[in-house]
Amino acid sequence: MIDPRAIVDPAARLAPDVSVGPFAIIGPDVEIGAGTTIGPHAVVKGPTRIGRNNRIYQFASIGEAPQDKKYAGEPTRLEIGDDNLFREYVTVHRGTVQGGGITRIGDHNWIMIGCHIAHDCIVGSHTIFSNNAALAGHVVVDDYAILGGYTLVHQFCAIGAHCFTAMGSVISKDVPPYVLVSGHMAKPYGLNVEGLKRRGFSAETISDLRRAYKLLYKSRLTLEQAVGEIRALAQTTPEAGALVAFIEASTRGVIR
Repeated sequence: MIDPRAIVDPAARLAPDVSVGPFAIIGPDVEIGAGTTIGPHAVVKGPTRIGRNNRIYQFASIGEAPQDKKYAGEPTRLEIGDDNLFREYVTVHRGTVQGGGITRIGDHNWIMIGCHIAHDCIVGSHTIFSNNAALAGHVVVDDYAILGGYTLVHQFCAIGAHCFTAMGSVISKDVPPYVLVSGHMAKPYGLNVEGLKRRGFSAETISDLRRAYKLLYKSRLTLEQAVGEIRALAQTTPEAGALVAFIEASTRGVIR
């Protein structure tokens, strides 16, 4: 399963059925789980742990040192879960000591051509990154978020679950769950209704989230007042409670 033209460090730990293409390079301190495929000319450096059934396409760079001037060669980590897809020219960097020492990616993510995931980012599961979307350092992306092509996310921002960023969005504040944003700088353009329907949200829940969105963006209430109204709604709709929790945890402020 390992092409003779590949270079695999003897200290790397690969499951017996891992496939490594020609001219790929696997460094030491790399662990790769069963069923994973490493394409030709891809580079995987460590310390990095890659789970099961991932597919890494040609010319991807996984687990490289962070682009951070404070980084001084410390053994920081990258952890990748199961069933992820990394297309051509994707770059994913390890963490920094200052950021907790780890970059982490969950399961079932679809990372398209040319995307960048910087140091200390935490990406959940079931996300989609369209071509050339890029995360600066310390960004958090929650489950089922979709980033349109060429989306740029400023460091320390958070992208909420089930949100959608349109092509070319430039994001410098946190994007609450369920919200669709677009523009430079990104602004809210409604609830991600189509995405919520596809993921099985009931009509009643979507209706309540529409109400929460209107309270947050259309009511002319202050943020504190809007959150108070949404908190009351959350007593019967837990998804609205997730929106409140996200806003209250925000350190950069939310797009509004």
